[in-house]
Amino acid sequence: MFPHLFRIGSFSLPTYGVLVALAFLAALWMASRFAAMQGVSKDKVINLGVYCALMGMLGAKVFMIALDPEYRAHPAEIFSIATLQSAGIFFGGLIFALAFAYIYMRRQRMPVLQTSDLFAPGLALGHGIGRLGCLAAGCCWGRPTHLPWGITFTNPDATTGVPLGIPLQPTQLYEAFAEAIICLVLVSRLMRPHREGQIIGLYLALYGAVRFGVEFLRVHDTSNPFGGPFVLEQWIALAAVVFGVYLIVRRAPVVTLKPAAAPA
Repeated sequence: MFPHLFRIGSFSLPTYGVLVALAFLAALWMASRFAAMQGVSKDKVINLGVYCALMGMLGAKVFMIALDPEYRAHPAEIFSIATLQSAGIFFGGLIFALAFAYIYMRRQRMPVLQTSDLFAPGLALGHGIGRLGCLAAGCCWGRPTHLPWGITFTNPDATTGVPLGIPLQPTQLYEAFAEAIICLVLVSRLMRPHREGQIIGLYLALYGAVRFGVEFLRVHDTSNPFGGPFVLEQWIALAAVVFGVYLIVRRAPVVTLKPAAAPA
């Protein structure tokens, strides 16, 4: 746990914020490079990436506030520094970003599924880097464990409520490692002929499956509106898997990127 990169007097630079910014830049760079290979407007792709990042942050916070009973009991906490600094719920951000992206691409007359495919590897890469930020900040922690690779948080500067001095499942690292593998798989598939929509579908299916499993190892402080053995994040993950599989198997035009313009 390393919540601050450095301090100068009362000023501190949060590690989480730096890694999230790095994640965004890495994802946007990757998407813009692939866009150039497919002849999609680089400016439109960059604009789309910026807007989706903003909508993603909004959606993550909205879902977190809506689902956490603590905010219903203490609504003033919505405007606290801790809320501003928190990561929020990833699926909330993903849903908001995807909805906005669809509307934006339709209005800009961009090929929706082809453009989504270009963003998929960068989305996996950026999310993986973001999970390292979660580890540094001490959020999204796992259940107590006796496994030798359990992580013990000890820094009292944590504002996330993570238990200190107790070995926990490193769920942040599980997701970061899985996202790195998913990114490699997506890049490899994107560089070969594929049907439009298959790459973003593959991302949704793979990450949905990973997230569904990781949720069994995480501590949840949000409500479970559907009841039963699964939390809301797992239901969303299952929906992502189903929709991803649909995009993978559906009939669609074949797309081929230009290998000569591969990212340097």
